[in-house]
Amino acid sequence: MTLPWTAETWPIAAAMIPFPGRLPDGRLVQDADPAVWAESLGEVADAGFDFVDPTDSWLRVADLDPARRADFVAICRDLGLSVPAISTSRRSVIDPRHGEEYLAYSHRVIDTAAELGAGHVSFGFFGPFTPAQQKALWFWTEQGVKNPDDAATYRLAVDRIRDLARHAADLGIQVALEMYEDTYVGTARDAVRFVTDVDHPSVKLNIDIGNLIRLHRPVEHWSEMIDLCVPFAGYWHVKNYYRIEDPSGLVMSHPAPLMGGTINWRAAIRKALDAGFASPFLVEHYGGDGLGVCAENRDYIKRILSGRTVLK
Repeated sequence: MTLPWTAETWPIAAAMIPFPGRLPDGRLVQDADPAVWAESLGEVADAGFDFVDPTDSWLRVADLDPARRADFVAICRDLGLSVPAISTSRRSVIDPRHGEEYLAYSHRVIDTAAELGAGHVSFGFFGPFTPAQQKALWFWTEQGVKNPDDAATYRLAVDRIRDLARHAADLGIQVALEMYEDTYVGTARDAVRFVTDVDHPSVKLNIDIGNLIRLHRPVEHWSEMIDLCVPFAGYWHVKNYYRIEDPSGLVMSHPAPLMGGTINWRAAIRKALDAGFASPFLVEHYGGDGLGVCAENRDYIKRILSGRTVLK
């Protein structure tokens, strides 16, 4: 079996989640001078990354005017950073208040991805943080917004993702749907069902099972999720957690490096490669030196990939 990149050239992007979307003085990064963006992106480059995903919780590149977007592109170019994908967060196309607005935004993200030469976009159905989540040390320990158990809303979600898929296909972009609890792609079986219902070649799954392993509730075993979902895998957010399950029913979790947590990422990635996975990775980590852990995770993935025959 041959793969599209070598271990050294495979796109492994840094997420921008270690960098907040609001500055200490209250200003949004969105409205800041490009020098502010350059400082954060410079840290990414200094950590040894060649690829970055301008995660929109940090900066909505698709909502920059052309001149400022050109500034962003120039900063990345000068730092030697390429953008293989753009991920969105908490801008669901079925949001009960802003769904149509976020649908229009998602179309702009696809256009911007094409403009930047990025081949992938990631969308999700997870909603804004609740007040309890905003106060919690780890937001996943509090209940978040749930997608409604409603056939009409489910059908709307399918139709809107299919609409985005048609647009993406016209521009050579692949859509990945991020797995996230209490959404229509919130379990392995639900995710497979949803992507099958969309039934469009441009739509894959972002198998971000770390979002599920961290939950303080019963969840599917990580290997079962991987086995069910890797045939549909696209652009992939990867992170890990220590998960402790007490016989009393108590569950606790904490962020972990890829090599050290509950998910065996060596096994997971090898299963995906065997199933034909050929998309970029995004490395994420919450807490501590998130960027530093992401850099170590990048190197770990490269070691896994180096054990495979690749097409140069």
